[in-house]
Amino acid sequence: MFKVLDFRQIFTAGMVLFAVIDIIGNIPIIIDLRKKVGHIQSEKASIVAGIIMIVFLFLGKEILNLIGIDVNSFAVAGSFILFFLALEMILGISLYKDDAPETASVVPLAFPLIAGAGTMTSLVSLQAEYETVNIIVAIIINIIFVYLVLKSSAKIEKILGSQGINVIRKVFGVILLAIAVKLFAANIQNLF
Repeated sequence: MFKVLDFRQIFTAGMVLFAVIDIIGNIPIIIDLRKKVGHIQSEKASIVAGIIMIVFLFLGKEILNLIGIDVNSFAVAGSFILFFLALEMILGISLYKDDAPETASVVPLAFPLIAGAGTMTSLVSLQAEYETVNIIVAIIINIIFVYLVLKSSAKIEKILGSQGINVIRKVFGVILLAIAVKLFAANIQNLF
C-alpha cells in the first residue's frame, strides 16, 4: 500500500479538492449560518462530508457503469464543471448557486457545501489519473482543513478580511482552471 503513496499525486489531488470545496471562499456563508442558527456542528459536518466523498470514490465508477458511462467521458464532463467553477472563482460571478440553507446542520454543510456536485465529479475525474489511496489521503487532509476552518471561521474572516478571501479565491480559481484543462486534455484522447 505504501509503495503507491505518491506525494505529488496527494498534493495535486488535495489542491483540486481544496479548490473545488472552496472552504475559504465559503467562510461568508458559514458565518451567515452561524449568525442565523447560533451553532455549527463542525465535527459532524466534517465527518459526514468525508464519508460521503470516500463512499463516492469507491462507488462512483460502479454507478457510472450501471448507467453506461465510462470514466473518461465522466472525467471530460467533470473538466467542464471544474472549468465553470474556476470561472466563477476568477470572475466573481455566479453561474450556479444553491439556495441559501436555512439551518446549520449536516445537510447544508456536509452536502452540498463541502461534498457537492463539483467535489463528486472531481473525485471520479481524479480517479482516472491517480491512485485511490492518494486520493483518500487528499480527502482526509482536506476534511481536517475543513474542520479547522469551520471551527475558526470568524477568526479567519477577521484575519484575511473580504479582500484577502477574494484574492485566495481568484488564485485557486486559476489553479483549478489549469487543472480542468489538463484533465480535459488527458481524457479526451482516450475517448477517440
